This record gives sequence, structure tokens and C-alpha cells, in this order.
Amino acid sequence: MTDPVLRKTIFLKASRADVWAFLTEPDKLAKWFHAPKKTLEAGQKLEMYGTKSGDLLIWGEVRAARKPEYLEYTFTVKPMGDEVSLVKWTLSEVPGGTQLSLEHSGLPATAEAFDLVLALDNGWDKHFIEMREAIHEPVPA
Repeated sequence: MTDPVLRKTIFLKASRADVWAFLTEPDKLAKWFHAPKKTLEAGQKLEMYGTKSGDLLIWGEVRAARKPEYLEYTFTVKPMGDEVSLVKWTLSEVPGGTQLSLEHSGLPATAEAFDLVLALDNGWDKHFIEMREAIHEPVPA
């Protein structure tokens, strides 16, 4: 059996430095994801709070933060119990902007946990849409 790994890539009409800010700075993270109390930096605890509820939603540790190219942190949410997953962000310069890639691995690999994997998969899709809208106007297809 293969462990589930979520992989997603989007293109943004913004510099890597600007996209990096949306991945690490509290005020910008709050526009598309959840808000930490301080800028994400390597070696610190990861704690993301609901922008409306103020509740702690995500926790872990920032393992790597190489501005403006790579961010990695452990990721746990309440439904995961004691499970710890890993989120990796890679920012690549492309003509006209940035390619942003996400890899979310270490997810529970049981049939009982599949609904959680589906919820995380759907959540990242929605958050990517919100990020794109926060960084620039939606581009018509």
C-alpha cells in the first residue's frame, strides 16, 4: 500500500520574495490560510490560529526556512491525533512570476483516515484559490 502524499503546484504573478511573504508573515498568511502570532522561521514552533475563531488549528515545528526558495514544517491538526505530517513548499522563479509547489506527506495511511486525507486535499485546493486571490486578481481561463 502506498502512503498518501498530496502534491499541488500553482503559478502566481508575483516575485518569489512576495510569495515567500505570503507563506511566512502573519498578516499575509491570515489572508489565505491561518494566522501565526509571529513570522515563520527555522527552529521555532509552528502554531496557526483560526482567523475568525482564534483557536489553535495547526501545530508543529518549522524545520527549514530558506528565503525565498524553500519552507518545511511538521503539521498536525486535532483529527490526526498523535500523527505528525510534513509540509514542504518550493518556490521556483518562472518567466512572469513564481511556481509554488506543495508536498504534504506523512499522512495517515488507513482506510479510516481517508476522509481526513480528502479533507486536507480539498482544504489545500481552497487555500490555493484564496492565496491566488490575495496576491493578485483572478485570471480568466
